[in-house]
Amino acid sequence: MIVNGKVFRYGDNIDTDVIIPARYLNTSDPKELAKYCMIDIDETFAKRVEEGDIIVADKNFGCGSSREHAPLSIKSAGVSCVIAKSFARIFYRNSFNIGLPILECEEAVNNIGAEDKVQVNFETGEIKNITKNQTYKAEPFPEFITQIIEKDGLVGYVKSKIKD
Repeated sequence: MIVNGKVFRYGDNIDTDVIIPARYLNTSDPKELAKYCMIDIDETFAKRVEEGDIIVADKNFGCGSSREHAPLSIKSAGVSCVIAKSFARIFYRNSFNIGLPILECEEAVNNIGAEDKVQVNFETGEIKNITKNQTYKAEPFPEFITQIIEKDGLVGYVKSKIKD
C-alpha cells in the first residue's frame, strides 16, 4: 500500500479540539466533519486539502479528548496518512479503529516541510520526501494493522472475519 500527497505541516500538541472543534460535533456525518477539520488552526485546510494529502506534525498529535471524530474528520477530508514524532495514545488507537494510517518517525518530521511532496509505503515503512530527494524509515505496520486499514477500520475488519 503506497500513498502520495502534499504535506500540511503542524507543530506540537495538536489536540482533538483543534482537529475538530466541539462546536461542530452536532453530527457524525464524515463529510460534514471534514468541512471543519483543522479550522481553528488552519482556516483554509478543508478547502486546500486534496485526496491523498498527508499531515506531518511534531509531538503529541491528537492529544485531548477521546473522540473518534478527530481522526474521522482527517480521513474524511482526504488525508491518506498522518506522520508525527508521537501521538496521543487514544488518538493512535482511534486512528487505526477507523482505518486512518499513522506513522511515528522523528527523522521524517524533522526534515519534511509544508507543501513538500511525500510518498509513504506502509508495507516497508519507507517515507520518501520527493521534493528534497530524501528517504526516512518508520516501523512498517504489522500484517493485522494493514488488514484493518485495508478493510476501512476495525468494524470492516471484524465483519470480514465473520464472513470467513
